[in-house]
Amino acid sequence: MEYKIGDIITSRVTGIQSYGVFVALDKHTQGLIDISACQHGYVTNLDEIIAIGDEVEAMVIDIDEYTKKISLSLRALETLDIPSNVKPKRHRRRRYTPQIGFETLRNIMPTWIEEAQQDEQNRIAEFE
Repeated sequence: MEYKIGDIITSRVTGIQSYGVFVALDKHTQGLIDISACQHGYVTNLDEIIAIGDEVEAMVIDIDEYTKKISLSLRALETLDIPSNVKPKRHRRRRYTPQIGFETLRNIMPTWIEEAQQDEQNRIAEFE
């Protein structure tokens, strides 16, 4: 049988190792459910979750092109219980800053120029 990523397959558990669960997809094809893909959260012992001979429904998550190894996931079919009372994060408003730009500089610049010219004239007057 030809399998594709995303297919949901019912298969029988044929072996359990410390790194995952082997399942028979059909008479000629085996797949592996990695320990991290068995259920949400930390898994210490696969024997507590699953037993040899169990029928499991899993999703195909990867197929190696060269070796034709099929990776499956039980976790992909589980729904996470997310509390409904969680409120979305509110974004803080930015503080209002007026858009004055260079307006204040334009207003005060003539005064500064006049003061600088007066200082220059006073210095010249001191040396004469």
